[in-house]
Order: sequence, then C-alpha cells, then structure tokens
Amino acid sequence: MVDAFAGGLNPQWPGRAPDITEENLQARIRGVILMALSNKFGWLALATGNKSELGTGYCTLYGDMCGGIAPLGDVPKTMVYQLAEAINRDGETIPRNSILKPPSAELRPGQKDTDSLPEYDVLDRVLRAYIEERKSADEIVAMGVDRLTVQFVLRRLIHSEYKRQQAPIGLKVTSQAFGYGWRFPIARAGI
Repeated sequence: MVDAFAGGLNPQWPGRAPDITEENLQARIRGVILMALSNKFGWLALATGNKSELGTGYCTLYGDMCGGIAPLGDVPKTMVYQLAEAINRDGETIPRNSILKPPSAELRPGQKDTDSLPEYDVLDRVLRAYIEERKSADEIVAMGVDRLTVQFVLRRLIHSEYKRQQAPIGLKVTSQAFGYGWRFPIARAGI
C-alpha cells in the first residue's frame, strides 16, 4: 500500500528525495486501515499517542492520531512503561521486547525516538514541570535541565498545539491534561 501511494504521488515531486513525507504515508495508511475496520465492524479505534508525543507533536495527523478516543493522551511515556511493567507483574501480557527495545515510531529502518526527541525521562520532566507545575523555562533550568533542551521541548510544545486541537478526546490522568483548562493559541509568537 505504501508503495502504491508513493508511486501515485512521486510524479507530483519529481527529483525530490524521500523524506518525512513518505514516512508519514505509512502512518496515515495505518490510520485509514484502522478507521475502515472501525466503520465496517462498529469498533472504537484507539489513538495510540501518549502525553509526551502529543506534547511535542511527535505524532502523525491522520495517522497514529486516528481514533475515537486517546486513552493514553494524558499519560506520559515514562508512565506508559510503568503501566506496562505493572500489567506484566503476574505474567507476560505485553511482549517483553516491546518494553525493552528503544522507543521508535518505526517509520524508517533503525529509527529511534531519541533521533528527534530528548530521552523520555528528561522530556517528561520538562513537560510535567511546565504543564502541570506551571514552572517557567528558567525554573526548569534551575531544576538541572539543560537550557537548550528546555527551549527545544517548549518550542515543540507550543508549535504542536494545532495537532492537539485535532486529537481525539482523552482521559484525564494527570493534574493538567490537554483540553479543558489547557488552551494555547494555535498561532503564537515564539517562546
């Protein structure tokens, strides 16, 4: 399916090298498949993005953001791993390898989330401090986080609001979820 889509689109951009466009095709095709199954069988499609991914825009519109509800939309990635470990405490329900392998969107060979984002323990610390604790960038730096990392994360957070505005509803888990009480303008000057 990816080859068919890319083959149909390649004439629109002759001579251009493959990039994130082709990677996102894969995610969007999965979204189309899930939504087709949802329509055909009356199933509720679950969007898979977590708070860390939604916070930084590390999610594909009309791809992994497809669904009727985002059950992990207010669950930071580090908590996703904690939940997976808790679920597995009495036996392997979630394959161990999916917990141990480096996180990846798996849209290109060898891709790791850390190619685009800080380690999740750092990322989640910055997001929690800013979103839930309402700390400023300077206060987060004073917590021991590198200033460039803080600026990078907050820039991604601000620039990704347009995606969150299009995300499925989520369940409130933390003290401050995206949605009600968290309203950021879609267009805003830098941080």
